[in-house]
Amino acid sequence: MKVSVVMPVYNASEYLELSVRSVIEQTYKNWELLIVDDFSTDDSLAIAKRLSALDARIQVFSLQKNSGAAVSRNLAIEKASGRYIAFLDSDDTWKEIKLERQLAFMNSNDIAFSYSGFDKIDSVGNTILTVSVSAKISYSSLLKSTSIGCLTAIYDAEALGKVYMPLIRKRQDLGLWLKLLKLERYAYGLNESLACYRVREGSISENKFNAALYTWKLYREVEKLGALSATYYFIHYAINGILKTKLPKLGKIMGRL
Repeated sequence: MKVSVVMPVYNASEYLELSVRSVIEQTYKNWELLIVDDFSTDDSLAIAKRLSALDARIQVFSLQKNSGAAVSRNLAIEKASGRYIAFLDSDDTWKEIKLERQLAFMNSNDIAFSYSGFDKIDSVGNTILTVSVSAKISYSSLLKSTSIGCLTAIYDAEALGKVYMPLIRKRQDLGLWLKLLKLERYAYGLNESLACYRVREGSISENKFNAALYTWKLYREVEKLGALSATYYFIHYAINGILKTKLPKLGKIMGRL
């Protein structure tokens, strides 16, 4: 059963090869990697083409103008030939047993949409914390928590069809998970860290503000939630975000006492 790995790329020359090699080194070998370069201005495209020349399972596509991650990912989904669609961004990595463990979990439990735990790492690869996940999540509970890591998600395109991301600049991955949860009652979580999400340097407060803004836009403009429903879910989203930020720090403080 082939897995199609979707990888959008934009100015990712620093980490791209690490990300690609984490796919090449998977213990599960029946995969294709679909890299879509979003009109990078660095040498990302050249790196992707070099890696593609070394492994026939890697395909490279390039956009003629910068169009955003949703457009890049959707092109890869369109080109995908595998039964399963998986996602990995060009600065993140998978642990080598990721596909083997997650596909076994899906097949043994007849699951069409799954996700897993993951590590947050810094720019040089040091682990900051490990993110645990719940056993399952529904459409309404995902609206409250937005807690599926894109780098861990896999869905069964044979069971659900090819499902695409909404064409918004941010939170398009959440938009896709919500689409899938209209087709499948639950997504199921494997509470094992199988990937590494790289926390990049920059304005954390600005990123959180933008994420919140696009989450609200997703609720209202894509999901078409009424103002009251959107406000209800957004309050839960905000509270959950605060808890995710504060509880790990509190745990570290308590551990020193």
